[in-house]
Amino acid sequence: MLGATVTEGSLDKDPATLVIAAFKGWSNAADASTDALEYLLEVWDVVSVTEIARDEYYSYTDNRPEVFVSENGQREILWPQTFVHHVLTPTMPNTNIYIIVGDEPNLKWQQYCAELISVINPVTPGLLITLGGMLAEVLHSRPIHVHGHATDPRIQEITGFEPSSYEGPVSIMGVLQDELEGFGFETASLWAAIPHYVAGDPCPKASLALLRGVEDVLDTAIALDELVENARAWQTGADELAATDEDMADYVRSLEESSEASELPEASGEAIAREFERYLRRRES
Repeated sequence: MLGATVTEGSLDKDPATLVIAAFKGWSNAADASTDALEYLLEVWDVVSVTEIARDEYYSYTDNRPEVFVSENGQREILWPQTFVHHVLTPTMPNTNIYIIVGDEPNLKWQQYCAELISVINPVTPGLLITLGGMLAEVLHSRPIHVHGHATDPRIQEITGFEPSSYEGPVSIMGVLQDELEGFGFETASLWAAIPHYVAGDPCPKASLALLRGVEDVLDTAIALDELVENARAWQTGADELAATDEDMADYVRSLEESSEASELPEASGEAIAREFERYLRRRES
C-alpha cells in the first residue's frame, strides 16, 4: 500500500512515486539491506541508471576506494558512489519506482540528498522506504525479526509499525527521510535484526526478511524464490558452523535457553495473518 498516492483518483493525472533506499555503512550489517535491493534490481525491470560519484561527498581516508582486477586483467579502482535506478514492475504498473543503492557519504549530506531528489524529480508526493540491518543477540535458527516505523496511518495499520520516537544520531537515511517529507512524502523504515555471531558474511536470510517487509508495506508480491533458496543455504551453513564450533554452540544454547516462544514475532496472531496474506498475494501474482 502506497498511501494516498495510489488511490484510484490520484492515478488519473500522474503516477505515484516510490523510492526504496539502502546505503553501505554502519546501517548495513551483513550487507542485508543493500543485498536486498540488488536482488530487487534482478527481478524488476531497470529502465535507467544515474550515477552520483563526487569527490566532495566522501573522505577517502574514512571511506576508501577499492581496487579490483577486471575480466580483461586490468586493475581498476572502484570509487565510493551511489546509483539511482529507475525501475518498473508489472505488479505496480502505475508507479514510478526508484531504487537507491550506494555508499553513505561522509560530507555535505543536505547537498547530496538534494542531488538525489533532483534525479528522482517527483511530480507528486509518494513513499520512501529505507532498509537497514543491525547486529543483535538473536538466534540464527529463528525467523529474522524486522521492526520499523512509518508515518502513513494505513501502513501503520498493515504492519503494526508506529511513528518513530527516536532521538539521537542519524544516518544519511534519516536525512533523506526528512528532506522527502518536505516534499510531502510518507516514509517507512525497516530494520532487520541479524545474529551478531554469524554476521561476518552476507546474510540472505535477513535480506529476504526485509523484502517480505517491503511486500507487506506495498501490499504486493515480489518474486523471491531465488532469495528463499539462498536463505536456506545460509541457514544450513550457519547450522553447520554452530555444530562444529564449540564456543559458538555454547553461546547458541545460552540464547535458546533465554528465549521464550511466546516472545517470538512468529508466535503472534498478527504475524500468522501477515504470512497468510503473503501467500494469497503470491497465488494472485
